[in-house]
Amino acid sequence: VQLQASGGGLVQPGGSLRLSCAASGFTFSNYAMKWYRQAPGKQRELVATITSGGSTNYGDAVKGRFTISRDNARNTVYLQMNSLKPEDTAVYYCNANIMLRTYWGQGTQVTVSS
Repeated sequence: VQLQASGGGLVQPGGSLRLSCAASGFTFSNYAMKWYRQAPGKQRELVATITSGGSTNYGDAVKGRFTISRDNARNTVYLQMNSLKPEDTAVYYCNANIMLRTYWGQGTQVTVSS
């Protein structure tokens, strides 16, 4: 199993970014996918979840601003982030739980600053 996250960068407050996570080594369409983030000095927190059927759920801090989606043909999960705030600054990780094992992507840095 491999999860390859990309799309992070430096953006001004109020701006947007789209993260991607390309998955391989398992039947992508059968599993829920998640995005987590970890800010300096803080615990990793769950940002968004998308089930195999496409249902979504979001952490309270990002509701109404972030959108998780998936493209099963491309084995890719996305996180569209709008109205970004400085407190969204963190390393973002994609995650999959497969056959009772947890897999993480390598993380992509998002920095929101003027």
